[in-house]
Amino acid sequence: MYKDSIVLLEGAIDEIKLKLDLIRKNKIIKNERDPISYITSRIKTEESMKQKLMRKNIPINLDNALNKVYDAAGIRIICSYVDDVFEMANILKQYDDMEVIKEKDYIKNPKSNGYRSYHLILKVPVNIERNVKKVYVEVQIRTIAMDFWASLEHEMKYKKNIKSQEMIVNELKRCADESATMDIDMMSIRKMIDEYD
Repeated sequence: MYKDSIVLLEGAIDEIKLKLDLIRKNKIIKNERDPISYITSRIKTEESMKQKLMRKNIPINLDNALNKVYDAAGIRIICSYVDDVFEMANILKQYDDMEVIKEKDYIKNPKSNGYRSYHLILKVPVNIERNVKKVYVEVQIRTIAMDFWASLEHEMKYKKNIKSQEMIVNELKRCADESATMDIDMMSIRKMIDEYD
């Protein structure tokens, strides 16, 4: 389905990764704390994209995969602390060459199941042989605790024949709330330690 457009998707991911790398290097040069723990990226598989287009009743073709669904290319930025998440979101939103198409703050407004993360849909310019193409990239920014919870919740969602489904949903929500409390506590402890530097 993606054909030659895979180069565009990879190029858009590389553009954002380059910006993130420069941000990190600049922080280190200025003797500031690196706000990023690690970064992951992916291109949605063609099968997964087809299923998403079908769920949304959108005809399955390359144009729709790249322009009607905004997450063919994705980057996840994992931060140690909640304030780092918001700092990274604000930095990315300030780049003149990238357009913010959509943003959702699931940290201040968590999903009903407890999911927390900060999402940005960015339109990223990719230069290929003197042609500039704009490519959508979904950026998810979250803490280590949020990422841990989301990974396990995603894994459990696909288990079949689960008894006591409601109890498991309630337990996952409780764990998400406890993780959120821990994130705030860890950030508070870090700020107390920073006062002594």
